[in-house]
Amino acid sequence: MRGFDSNVLVRYLVKDDPGQAAIVDRLIAETVAHDAVVFLNTIVLCEAVWVLASGYDYSRHEIADAIEKLLLTQQFEFEERENVWRALKRFRDRKADFADYLIGEKNLSNGCDRTSTFDRALKDEDGFELLTTSPSS
Repeated sequence: MRGFDSNVLVRYLVKDDPGQAAIVDRLIAETVAHDAVVFLNTIVLCEAVWVLASGYDYSRHEIADAIEKLLLTQQFEFEERENVWRALKRFRDRKADFADYLIGEKNLSNGCDRTSTFDRALKDEDGFELLTTSPSS
């Protein structure tokens, strides 16, 4: 099994550097030829989402579609695949960042009953508790 860094994953998805994209495509083909898979950990996914949004101006929809295609491709193995699926569903339909949803899903799967946050985009999200500087009434 071979792991990818986020910059390698972005080259694979965006193909903005033909030379680097060809290297990545070759690595994937070699990995598959050896009946192996490419491993994508959750940090790599979060970094890649951030780069696609901030560096390439990809929309939430485009990013969600890209992650979903990766999840459905047998050449890729994921750390905490079910958490990634749940975070992706929330990211696609709601307001907060993918990383925030993934943090929440990881915390829930590790026994937390909620994730405390100051992020207002998570105000009404299940599994999150919005902290405020003034007492709630």
